[in-house]
Amino acid sequence: MNIPWILVSLRFAIAPMLLLDALDGETGMGFLVGYVIAVLSDIFDGIIARRLQVSTAALRQADSWADISLYLCIAVSTWLVHPGVIIAFQIPLLIAIAFQLVLFAISLLKFGKLPSFHTYTAKAWGITLVVAVVGLFGYGWTAGLWGAIGLCLLNSTEEIIMTLILPHWTHDVLSLGHALQLRNHSSEAS
Repeated sequence: MNIPWILVSLRFAIAPMLLLDALDGETGMGFLVGYVIAVLSDIFDGIIARRLQVSTAALRQADSWADISLYLCIAVSTWLVHPGVIIAFQIPLLIAIAFQLVLFAISLLKFGKLPSFHTYTAKAWGITLVVAVVGLFGYGWTAGLWGAIGLCLLNSTEEIIMTLILPHWTHDVLSLGHALQLRNHSSEAS
């Protein structure tokens, strides 16, 4: 029953270790191994939680915070190890960050909580992030960032619309279509 919480905690623990590895401006195989373990913990925490029927709002919110922690540490690590990449991609990265901040602001203003939808587009974005991070830190390949930025914008836009149309905060809403169904069901119940 505690396995999903352990996996979320593992991601929280790995994130700063990745950043520590990057502090000297270099990373090694341990960085990639740690990152892959963090990603696997992200994949399996939700799967196991649903199987064990312990997928609570608190767990899903902690999962979202662990993701934020991980990718903030990855972003700072990128700045430390590959600052030229950040500079080269600064405009699209700033646009993607702005979209995420707008999503967070709307959710906080409307519901008093950050979103925790775990949509299909978020899962696709996660896959592109893995490709981008492994490509960059493992091979110096930057083209994968375009896919990650594009999916970030798509996911953020979908989740902004979902936040605006849902009458109350909820977690694990897989798509805009699911959000519309929830909204319609909620208005029918009223």
